[in-house]
Amino acid sequence: MKQALSEKELLKILVIDDHESVLNGTVEVLRKHYPDANFSTATNANNALDRVDNIQPNIVVMDLSIPEFSGFKARPDIGVQLLRTLMKNYPNLNFIIQSAHVRTLVRIRPDIDSHKGGFTVADKSLATQEMLTRVDWALQGLTHTKDIKGIHTGLEVKPEWLRVLTLAFEEGLQDKTIAERMSISERMVRHYWSKLQDALNIYPHEGKNIRIQTEMRAREEGLID
Repeated sequence: MKQALSEKELLKILVIDDHESVLNGTVEVLRKHYPDANFSTATNANNALDRVDNIQPNIVVMDLSIPEFSGFKARPDIGVQLLRTLMKNYPNLNFIIQSAHVRTLVRIRPDIDSHKGGFTVADKSLATQEMLTRVDWALQGLTHTKDIKGIHTGLEVKPEWLRVLTLAFEEGLQDKTIAERMSISERMVRHYWSKLQDALNIYPHEGKNIRIQTEMRAREEGLID
């Protein structure tokens, strides 16, 4: 029992969320569970990078829908990119993703699979005690990702395919402009579409627009917001 308390005393916990009420509520819940831990908070991706570098936390509790900078719009892809950067720079850092957008983690499945630190997921609708259990698991170096829809189905999507999806359906660009933005040929863009549609099991059907079908399926799988 004394050893467990000693471990808690050494804890440094960083909580990342752009909603002040949620941020404070999460810290309060964690403080009751880890009364002697040191807590830090961040409300955007840029601030979070500085916090991790300065305090070297044992665990990061983070939402995915966060802004890049203060005053910017919160988006799940910002949190996903932050997470990818942190996992790359701090391969042994423990994470618990507390978010309503956990399905977007399928975009970085290879990074999660290769991460050496603990990694657990807690949808924001999860009961408090269950969330705390996931925190404990992460601190033990365990991985728990079964709540992420599609992450165990074998779906693997390359970063360049995701880029095509984002440019097409979030920025509304056509293939020619996508090719220019990505500095590739239109033929390569069409190749990426083909590979992506094959991964999503989407094939031409008479009377159905394959691009619309691709967009719908990509959103279902959490590949785009």
